[in-house]
Amino acid sequence: MCAAWTAAASPALAEGKSNAWSLVKTPATGAPRAIGQYTSGCLAGAAELPLDGAGYQVMHPGRVRYFGHPDLVSFIQDLGNAVRAAELGDLMVGDLSQPRGGPAPGGHSSHQTGLDVDLWFWMPDAAGKRTLTRDERESTKARSVLDPKTQSIRAEWSARVLTMLHKTADDGRVERIFVNPVIKRDACKAETGDRTWLRKLRPWYGHDDHFHVRLECPNGTADCVQQTPTPRGDGCAELDWWFSPEANEDRKKGQATYQAKVGKAPGMPQACSALLAQPSKSAQPKAAAAKPAAAPSGKVKARDEDKAASVGASL
Repeated sequence: MCAAWTAAASPALAEGKSNAWSLVKTPATGAPRAIGQYTSGCLAGAAELPLDGAGYQVMHPGRVRYFGHPDLVSFIQDLGNAVRAAELGDLMVGDLSQPRGGPAPGGHSSHQTGLDVDLWFWMPDAAGKRTLTRDERESTKARSVLDPKTQSIRAEWSARVLTMLHKTADDGRVERIFVNPVIKRDACKAETGDRTWLRKLRPWYGHDDHFHVRLECPNGTADCVQQTPTPRGDGCAELDWWFSPEANEDRKKGQATYQAKVGKAPGMPQACSALLAQPSKSAQPKAAAAKPAAAPSGKVKARDEDKAASVGASL
């Protein structure tokens, strides 16, 4: 069963060549604004996440997807500090958004407004001892933390995974967190106290090697389209469907259509066209340090996108 949930073999994870949004290497000027929907929008006044920080390291910087709304950048920095304080090593940071958001040519249908980030569950051994080199960051891929024999989180990663998810869900800026259904099930079984945080864990295909964090629309951003709120309750009683034959068929259908969504942004706001047209100066990603590191509102509602994005791949 676990093999059906993983995303490693999915062609949707392959990188696209380029598009107009990926060719722009600098943020648009002006005040920070998340514009449109998570799957059809853009980002003004983006902040750049430094490639190294206390408790985190950015992976695959050559993709130039380390930009986000300032709320997202500060969230990652805060979580990195919390993860290090819990003696869990460093947080491996995957994709945020492109400098001006918009559709990426490969890997995602969301991450367009600077409010989404992929964070790895797994941490390379070397990252627990030092700052990874640029080459190591570009060549290292995220690994699944699921055990196909036990159909659960691997024992050696369980504490790290569940602690990171709990700390993430406790942050008031976080709207929801996409995780593999097996991981949600393990979290439901493990929690014996306050179960409120489990509500933010949303089961979705793939997501066995990373969790996808989505922030709420920042206060005062009238152009940002907020997703439909998550249902009440901890969501644990509804997990059975994800392990049913119907769910597997749903996954197969989604895989057949997902690739057509990547790189697209249907119904993108007109403001994004003007934002994309702003003059841009070429910029290169900052080199990752090689030295050793220390030890380890105006919100508009939109349709629920829990089943509107990737199947077997990143949202």
